[in-house]
Formats: sequence, C-alpha cells, structure tokens
Amino acid sequence: MFVAKTPKRSEEQKGRKEKDPRQAQLEAKLVNPVSLTLFFLVLAVSIVIGVVLGTTTKAQDWVVAAVIIGGSLIGLYLMFALKIADQWEKAIVLRFGRFRGLQGPGLFWILPIIDRVSAWIDHRVMVTPFTAERTLTKDTVPVDVDAVLFWLVWDAEKAALEVEDYQAAISWAAQTALREIIGKMDLADILVGREKMDAELQRIIDERTTPWGITVQSVEIRDVVIPEALEDAMSRQAQAERERQARVILGESEKQIADSFRQASLAYLDNPTALHLRAMNMLFEGLQERGALIIVPSSAVETMNLGGMAGLTALAQNAQSMIPKTDSDSPSPQVEKRAG
Repeated sequence: MFVAKTPKRSEEQKGRKEKDPRQAQLEAKLVNPVSLTLFFLVLAVSIVIGVVLGTTTKAQDWVVAAVIIGGSLIGLYLMFALKIADQWEKAIVLRFGRFRGLQGPGLFWILPIIDRVSAWIDHRVMVTPFTAERTLTKDTVPVDVDAVLFWLVWDAEKAALEVEDYQAAISWAAQTALREIIGKMDLADILVGREKMDAELQRIIDERTTPWGITVQSVEIRDVVIPEALEDAMSRQAQAERERQARVILGESEKQIADSFRQASLAYLDNPTALHLRAMNMLFEGLQERGALIIVPSSAVETMNLGGMAGLTALAQNAQSMIPKTDSDSPSPQVEKRAG
C-alpha cells in the first residue's frame, strides 16, 4: 500500500498567521498607562492597609486577605474600565453586543464584561495606494496604472456597523472603479486626460463609500505604464509628426520668400537700369569674399552686357601694353652722365 507523505511544517509555521491590524489595535488599547498606574496604586494601598490591620489591630487573617483581594478587584476594575481615546479617534462601545454609543476623544469609562470596545475609528485623512495591472483599454491596449486615494471617515458609526473592514473595502472599491474607468477610455484619453479620469474616479468611489460613512477627498493618477513595443511605436510616430511639421514650416517659409521676390520683381519690371545696378552690386559683394567663385548664367551676362564690358576692358589693357616707349620715357644722356 502506497502512502503519500506530506511535508512536515514546523509548529511556528502552523501557528503563524497574519495579524489583523484592527485586532492589534484593540490589544494595544486594552490597557493604557493611566489605568495600569491606578491598578498598581490601589493594589499597593490595599496591601499596606492589610498589613497595618494585621499588625496594629491584630485582625484575623481572613480580614486582611479580604482587604487585599478587594483592593486588587478595585484595581482590576480601574485597569479595564478606564479607556483613553486620542484626539483623532472615536471608540465604538457595544453593550451585550448592541451599539451603545461613540466615546472619545479623551478619558471615558466602560463596564468590564458588560461593555467592550469593538473598534477604534481614525478620523484623520487616510492614504490608500491602489493599482490596476494588465487592464485592457477601450482600444484593447494593456496598461498598468498606479493611483493614490485620499479619504476620511465622517461617520464612525456607519464605518463600524455597515461594513466589516472599511479600509479593505475602500481599497477594493477603488481598484474595481479604476479598472472600470480604464475599460471605458482609449489609451490617448488616458495619457492626455488624467484630470478628467481623476474626477470620474473620485465620483464613482465616493458613491460607493458614502453609505459606509466615508468620503473621498481626491484621487490622483501617479503613473501609466504601456508595453515597450507600443512605446517605441508611439515614439516613432511622434518623431514622424515632428518631421512633417518641420517640412510644412519649411514649405511655408519658401512660399513667403517667393512672394517677397515676386513683390521685388515688380519694382524692377519697368526699370532695367536699376535691375542691372542691383545685379552688378550682387556680383561686387560676391567678389569681395576672398577665394570666391561666382557662376553667372549666360542669359544674365547677355542681359547686363557683361560680355561687352569685359571685352572692352581686355582690349584697353592690350592696347596699353602695345604702345612703344618714347624718348621722353627713356632717361637723357645728361641724366646718365650725372648718374655716372
């Protein structure tokens, strides 16, 4: 016969359970320093009285024991009956399981065994982070969204009696509302319209938590994570869009420049001399640059008669070089003699 063996667990692992924060808070509030001090004070007084009675009046032992036991019971009553609630807390007091009332802040008394504090409600603003992982948008894109919820308890009685664990309940309500919102919106709307998404989330969560005595102050989207492949595609799309806008701007600039040239040409339409002067001025400005090479179209040369002007200049230079030197140009013999 085959017997399946299960792995043995240590006693520590068997008894280990996650401790409920509310239960830990109740245990911490069971006894406070003031009630504990009163207990030891009453116990010490009862012991002193018992000893004094036994030594001075020589009372019987049962009387001394009764005094000490009575003092101890009074001390125990004070230790468990006196409670202290902090400024931001309200205590839910039940008597025989029925709601008796709210107590706090400050000192208050209960009847041990008959009354008990079932919960301590914090009235400060609470912060609850929540996430929605791998949630599909309206256009079927999986996204991870992180958000933060700011809320507070405005009715401690409803928060204690209407829901078992209001902190866990509001966390789950926020997460389901976030998934619901993501499923109704496109990815572009989520990335651009975060304020609208925050307002819609606050409205939905507040509607769900109002019957619990909880109000939502604000909801803030911290981060939206999209798949890497989609992120690369969106980056390329944005780059292509920027290049397209650059080309459009360049085309508009060329159009404006052409329009300026058209308006300038109207000024030279009936005045060719001005056009020639302008062209010659442009050539002069270009030739001022050292080592500049200017290519002039043949039509411009013919229009401005640059070829004729260049030919006349060349002929003048050749004629000047061909003129023979006269006697006046050579030194006289007298000058040569003097020089000698």
